[in-house]
Amino acid sequence: MKDHTPEHGLVVATDAYERWLGEHMALVADDLALKHRLMASGSFAFLRGTAYRWAQRWPVLCRELMSAPPVLAVGDLHVENFGTWRDAEGRLVWGINDIDEAIQLPYASDLVRLAASAVVACGEDHLSVAPTEVAEAVLAGYEAVLIAGGVPFVLAESHGFLRDLAAAALKDPVRYWEHLLSPPTVEDADLPAGMAAAVRAAMPDATVATRLCRRVAGVGSLGRPRAVVTGTLAGAAVAREAKVIAPSAWTWASTPPPDTATPAQRASAVRTHAATLARLASTSVRSQDPAWCAEAPWLIRRLAPDCSRIELADLPVERDERRLLRAMGAETANLHLATAGAAATILADLRNRPKGWLEAAAETMAEDIRADHKAWVAYMADATAAHQPS
Repeated sequence: MKDHTPEHGLVVATDAYERWLGEHMALVADDLALKHRLMASGSFAFLRGTAYRWAQRWPVLCRELMSAPPVLAVGDLHVENFGTWRDAEGRLVWGINDIDEAIQLPYASDLVRLAASAVVACGEDHLSVAPTEVAEAVLAGYEAVLIAGGVPFVLAESHGFLRDLAAAALKDPVRYWEHLLSPPTVEDADLPAGMAAAVRAAMPDATVATRLCRRVAGVGSLGRPRAVVTGTLAGAAVAREAKVIAPSAWTWASTPPPDTATPAQRASAVRTHAATLARLASTSVRSQDPAWCAEAPWLIRRLAPDCSRIELADLPVERDERRLLRAMGAETANLHLATAGAAATILADLRNRPKGWLEAAAETMAEDIRADHKAWVAYMADATAAHQPS
């Protein structure tokens, strides 16, 4: 491939990132191949699968936002990075349910990525909100919650709008468990050392852990080993998932090649990142999921019909999308408030930002994502043709 071809930077970045990730774990080749196909299926799926590329491109294309106050940020935020879980009181909670790429960044990065993801989703008819309305809704929710000092989204007496949306999106229990139990069972030795024991230990009662299998889910984390243990407790199914933790894709993007880290240094980086995830989960303004745990090298969580991601396709046809985006901006603020003193410094910075800054940045990034996706489609088509028998 010639250096001047449009897809060169993207393909090189993808290969370099996956080689770096492969130094931290044994990647699952079939899952990685599936990820590559999903990345070609649409610009929104491409965005979900390429946090590493955003980490390269955002600092270049939105250089003027790099001076924004830093916070412990999500790093990979998008409109399908929200879901539900049950808190210690058994109450249904809504919020950001994937913080795998969390790292300290300018607060604006999460806002721009969230807004850009909505713009891209609109371009593929998953949403129907104008870019100006996207930016206004996200910022309105974000600023309001910063001023309030945080608003947890416990879907009980309050947040009826979200409660109705979540109820409509909850998975049918029978179908959910049929799908989760459909993969074949595996042996402990088929998984990374220690993973099976870790996920079994996370079950509410070790005696109910009866079935171990691999899990294929998501887009961005495809290729990382996942294991699920299921069983029956008090007459109903229960499950826990373990996923291998790796440092944030932002760490890769900020590390000049070649990466000469030793295995001990990589293990230390994973422990540091796990501690970052745990700190963000425990100090953000939310009602926590007591089953969620980041303890290197595993990320453990409960799986259930009411404890999962809400995808746009799950939402009811009739919905107030601006109100939903406002709630997403508000929840982003809940996580940013994990950084001490963040509210005052961010609000001061926002007052100095020019009108329309978020819309402009989101559209810039959305256009870059579409261009990268087009290049990836061309690359995948060439790769497929090269493997066809002549």
